[in-house]
Amino acid sequence: MLNAMPREDELEILRRAYAKQIVHAARASDPRLEDALAKLRREDFLGLGPWELMRFPGGYQMTPDDDPVYLYQDVPVAIIPAKGLNNGQPSFLTSLVSVGALREGERAVHIGTGTGYYTAVMSRLAGRSGQVIGIEFEPELAARARANLAGFCNVDIIEGDGSTAPLQPADVIFVNAGASRPAGIWLDALRPGGRMILPLTVRYITEQGHAMTRGAVFLITRDRSGYAARCVSGVHIYPCAGLRDEASEKALRVAFENGGFESGDLARITRLHRSDEIPDQRCWVRAPGWSLAYD
Repeated sequence: MLNAMPREDELEILRRAYAKQIVHAARASDPRLEDALAKLRREDFLGLGPWELMRFPGGYQMTPDDDPVYLYQDVPVAIIPAKGLNNGQPSFLTSLVSVGALREGERAVHIGTGTGYYTAVMSRLAGRSGQVIGIEFEPELAARARANLAGFCNVDIIEGDGSTAPLQPADVIFVNAGASRPAGIWLDALRPGGRMILPLTVRYITEQGHAMTRGAVFLITRDRSGYAARCVSGVHIYPCAGLRDEASEKALRVAFENGGFESGDLARITRLHRSDEIPDQRCWVRAPGWSLAYD
């Protein structure tokens, strides 16, 4: 009679299959992402099972038991279900990490680190010579992330408001929450050639009564003349607590209604300006102190 395969060996095979599927679904080309996902135990970042999996559009579904096998699929997992706060969909967040093109030796900031799973992915990309700073607003999640990432020598976790926390110069800033405007400290912190993944969103309430936002994700790149901007995807995402500006949100809502994805206007955006003095005909959106423009 053949001996059964050890449980951890089975899970290692499952993680490698999961990583391959997630990277493919994310349309990511960096082979390091697959390796990072394959070597991370997602269960280590999600607490004790059973777990609540987000099934669209029906809401959460509890796993039958605490077998980690249920976690290795392309599905968000609740981390604070009462607030509708999840460890996000792996393929989507992997795609955004990929857009940031984090290189070995670079410094990255992850705003909205949650329990640290995607921060750990970024840690693998930055390597031992790089650094990743995770900032988390929710005290419970910041404590969990700090514990989960204790063994990662190139990661520091800060509990606080990512829209106001002082930042050292960074090569990549990944804003993993919905903002209604770019924070000046984020733009200031970007090094020349630095990249920021920025969801710009408007608020809504889910059928379950949770606060949520929807909008578009932009890749902002600091160049010699300021900031290049490119829309990379649509998004539904948890709100960034410290960066919900009423005037900017109103302007964004009008912009999405008048020139959203179907119109093609988002695809024409090329620049982020730290000014609201750009002529209307050149702007997709203009709000106090900033604008997204077509040139």
